[in-house]
Amino acid sequence: MPRFSIIVAAYRVQGYLRECLDSALTQSFHDIEVVAVDDRSPDHCGAIIDEYAARDERVVPAHLEVNQGPGRARNAGVARATGDYLLFLDGDDTLAPGTLRGLADRLARTADPDILYFDHVRTYWWDRRESSLFGPLLESAGTDVFSILERPEFLRLFAMSSNRVYRREFYTEHRFAFSEGIYEDALLSYKTMLTAERLACVPLVGLEYRQRRTGASTRSPGEEHFVIFEQYARLFDFLDDRPRLEPLRPALFERAVSHFLFCLDNPSRVAPRDRLRFFQRASGWYLVHVPPGFTAPPEDAERFEALARGSFARYLAREASARPSAGTRWLRRKVRHPLAARAKRALYRVHRRLPLDDRLAVYSAYWNRGVLCNPAAVYYAARELAPHIHGVWVVRPSQLETVPRDVDYVLPGTRGYYQAIARAKYLVNNVNFANDLVKRPGQIHLQTLHGTPLKCMGLDQQHYPAAARGMSFRSLLRRVDRWDYVLSSNQHSSEVWERVYPASYEILEYGYPRNDVYFSAGRAEIAALRAELGIPAERTAILYTPTLRDYQHSFTPRLDLGRVSRALGPDTVLLVRAHYSYGAQADLAGLAEAGLVIDVSAHPRVEDLCLAADALLTDYSSIMFDYADLDRPIVVYADDWELYRATRGVYFDLLSGRPGDTPGAVARTEDELIAVFREGRWNDASATALRAAFRERFCRYDDGRAAERVVRRVLLGETGV
Repeated sequence: MPRFSIIVAAYRVQGYLRECLDSALTQSFHDIEVVAVDDRSPDHCGAIIDEYAARDERVVPAHLEVNQGPGRARNAGVARATGDYLLFLDGDDTLAPGTLRGLADRLARTADPDILYFDHVRTYWWDRRESSLFGPLLESAGTDVFSILERPEFLRLFAMSSNRVYRREFYTEHRFAFSEGIYEDALLSYKTMLTAERLACVPLVGLEYRQRRTGASTRSPGEEHFVIFEQYARLFDFLDDRPRLEPLRPALFERAVSHFLFCLDNPSRVAPRDRLRFFQRASGWYLVHVPPGFTAPPEDAERFEALARGSFARYLAREASARPSAGTRWLRRKVRHPLAARAKRALYRVHRRLPLDDRLAVYSAYWNRGVLCNPAAVYYAARELAPHIHGVWVVRPSQLETVPRDVDYVLPGTRGYYQAIARAKYLVNNVNFANDLVKRPGQIHLQTLHGTPLKCMGLDQQHYPAAARGMSFRSLLRRVDRWDYVLSSNQHSSEVWERVYPASYEILEYGYPRNDVYFSAGRAEIAALRAELGIPAERTAILYTPTLRDYQHSFTPRLDLGRVSRALGPDTVLLVRAHYSYGAQADLAGLAEAGLVIDVSAHPRVEDLCLAADALLTDYSSIMFDYADLDRPIVVYADDWELYRATRGVYFDLLSGRPGDTPGAVARTEDELIAVFREGRWNDASATALRAAFRERFCRYDDGRAAERVVRRVLLGETGV
């Protein structure tokens, strides 16, 4: 029998669940079981749980046939638990290192109490940690064991399910269970505390309580928040049957009403349109349950009085007195904007008053660099499948010569641009439109993205100053809030996108449209591409695509390209593509003139280069995930892996050699790289096996029909595609 049963309820937390499970399984205290309950989650939570159960026998998987909500998911976990103590953990929260060892030590010192309480810290998406208010209270208990009648001040502890452990026999003997609906943890928290004869505390900050930007039930306003009145009504029914607890009624009443007021003032729980109705329910509850002679807490007396009188106007008057002047805020905004920007916004506002054009879609790629990448594949598929929707591209002046003659375009910042983005029903991009784009009701924004993340992205870049240089994460999230759909090419991407770009979009696991060509291109087309690039038919073409380094400001080849080219011999040709952020490279031009490489940095379509190449040589570029669709050799040259990982951060160990992590042969030095090719290790049985596992992990959704699925789902509104 394990000491702890950690019950993890998982629903729509695929981006956080691995961290949650890892935080429990990597504790220094090992005598545990993790009962992980998939509450019929529509994402990959169930698959993640099964993956962990397959490699760690301490994980007990449970899959509910229908979604039942967090309370019943926890109940299902309790039914499977065998440990001495129960610890409930939400799938997006984590345990701090050393937590279980600290809890086990305090349990031993206090002779196994019914409940042991510990502390928590709130962690926010903008990388902030906020200590709880309860550290001093927990500290004051020392090693005492007591009942709540003896120490009623502990009713002030945060009423949640995850900042305590329950002795399982105590929990099951009294048949405790979570009720339906949200706020179920508050009801159970108080009922267990009121029942227990032996309570203990430890001032250990063990729970990292994640405050998600979106997705949490308590951060989505709606009718479900009105269940709070039923939950607390059940608590007071519980009190009515236990006269010995009567002295605690005023304190519990104060805790309940304070909880109501917290929700009333929080727009992420009670929407403005629902405030009056919520207030009226709270006032009615107040009048039914107020204890005789109750005195409101002095710091909240006005709000309690407004509830007692049923006067929402009085409540709002107090609220307004504490609010800054709206006129002052307007003045600050007006002063902040120069006249030219205001004129552009005025023009844009005029266009936004006109009806949306259901037959117009605006496309952009790579900050308006041309007709490229996933948006281009969607655009051409739409021309075939949805010809009634006219596509217009936003293209910067320097790239106009790359735009095909039959493609309509507008220049950024022009009258046509503002008219297009104001009127278009559909907006498609692989990065982001400008900050001044206002998402109109009815507009549909498809974010295609443009790669599988090996390096840290989005909010995860906060931990890496070099990668986050000049980035405003709040501006990023305002742009993310405009997204309606986000494309994913594999499960790994889906998990990462959900976490690093938190918003209310829908993830479409359709594969990447730009990769469709890898499944349709024939031998003649590939031969034509090779001829266009100047690759002799009999030579092996290796495409070298180093990625951007956040710690470098210009393209600095990690290889002596001349030496490598000579070492590979006359039967091999090296295609070199510098990252587009670096611009033209004089050194590459010189090597190209000498016939040692073919500089393809300016070639507009990387997909053509991949089709033309017999093998890919890269470092940490996401091109490797796309190239794997071709099932051709991939060689990783990673001379600065430790530095890259430290300055940018990565999601998995590309060099581990584990199936699924490493796509092929790996070289750490230039000499090793030359040997990899000379000795044939770039395409031997080991490299082939690694590539197969890599493709299985990252290419599962690519099948040549991604663009069609996108057009049918997003532009044509078809379901079940």
